[in-house]
Amino acid sequence: MTKLARFCAALALLAPAIVPAQWEPHPDPRIPRKADGTPDLEAPAPRTPDGKPDFTGVWQGFGALGGTPAQAQPESDVPVAGFANVGQNMKEPLPLRPEYKALADERRADGGKDNPEAVCLPMGIMQFHTQGAPRKFIQTPDVLVILYEASMGIRQIFTDGRRIPENDPQPWWYGYSVGHWEGDTLVVTTKGLRDGEWLDIFGTPLTDAATYTERFRRVSYGRMEIDITVDDPKAYTKPWTVRVNQRIMPEQELLEFVCNENNRYYVRD
Repeated sequence: MTKLARFCAALALLAPAIVPAQWEPHPDPRIPRKADGTPDLEAPAPRTPDGKPDFTGVWQGFGALGGTPAQAQPESDVPVAGFANVGQNMKEPLPLRPEYKALADERRADGGKDNPEAVCLPMGIMQFHTQGAPRKFIQTPDVLVILYEASMGIRQIFTDGRRIPENDPQPWWYGYSVGHWEGDTLVVTTKGLRDGEWLDIFGTPLTDAATYTERFRRVSYGRMEIDITVDDPKAYTKPWTVRVNQRIMPEQELLEFVCNENNRYYVRD
């Protein structure tokens, strides 16, 4: 078995252990319900007092994790990103420049042994989007906060009209994110990223020249879709876009996750 195969097998074993259960459900009277009392996932998306779609809630991807059964991905005209391989559903290969294609190939051949997550460093925006563990959105008029259960990541998206600071000397794992509304879509621009980010566990690269543009849409009470455009002229010949689908986890909360007690799964020979 190759290093990569052993790593993927180990990751598959780890995934159910990340979220073995959630807290006991806490009844929420705001949840739309069917006649039988179950959540109505197809009900219209809730809205904030100012009429904007409200993303507040605990969300999860469509894969299986922690006893939560997998669900089929919704039909999409945009390629759906993968956690292991972000471009796995694209019709054409990712438009990597030759030197970064070589870097990606080297990382894959090494079984992803230098993945930052393996030593409890943050996964970065793309891997947090595609990773299966839950995440909680907390929306206010001025900021959207995303709490990621995996590695206890915290991200702020400012929606108070500010701009991204120019010439910020400090790069960040999650960059600096500002958002504005285009109808019912929250459009988020992120810059100021650290160099060397991994977009997936295979090691697809991202550099400090990158800009993320995310388009968040709450399609219904039960589903959210996020289109993510990566524009990184240092590593790619042109921008490219993938989609991440999220499903609501009604009446659930996040669990504590401490990475430095859970990082022995990684294969390092």
